[in-house]
Amino acid sequence: MDFYINGKLIDVTLEDEKTVGDVLRSFAKTCEENKAATVAINLDGKNIPAENFDEIAVQPLKPDTRLELTVISEYDVIESLSSLKKPFTDMQKDIMEIPVLLQKGEDPKAHKIITALADLIDQFCHAASFSALFPERFKVFKIGTKTLQDFFEDFSKILGDFKNALEAKDTVTIGDIAEYEICPRIADMAEALSAIQ
Repeated sequence: MDFYINGKLIDVTLEDEKTVGDVLRSFAKTCEENKAATVAINLDGKNIPAENFDEIAVQPLKPDTRLELTVISEYDVIESLSSLKKPFTDMQKDIMEIPVLLQKGEDPKAHKIITALADLIDQFCHAASFSALFPERFKVFKIGTKTLQDFFEDFSKILGDFKNALEAKDTVTIGDIAEYEICPRIADMAEALSAIQ
């Protein structure tokens, strides 16, 4: 059996493991001991969704079985989230420029900032989604006074209003939403990220 973790071939010695499930259960214990979690399974070149785990778990191990796991650690999540602190801090100033740029007719510059904001939020959501794998470590992770879920439920409505204002080219509303709604929330996100250690 060939066993890969994050693309690297690992030398493993099988003990009593006879099936794919045996290997995965044994590896899950190792992950737990090392504050890590498996986030993707590929068996013989096929990605295995979570709902198919029971089906593949019973498959016997063969000499040509190829098992590839993508693993993420608690440390990886902390590093990923921490790396976003500076971009979020810098974004506060950029957001305030959007209405001014639009009023000056410098739409491409404004849209560049908006795209960067969308990308940054996407990166944050991706990294934050992995924090759920480590509930003990991240149970106190809040943005302002809100849980991640409550924060993004509220923020997604504001971003929807912002998108509508942009489509209507309503620079007054764009400026108001940027200054009074988006900017404070970006500041809260930067503060929450700086508290992660």
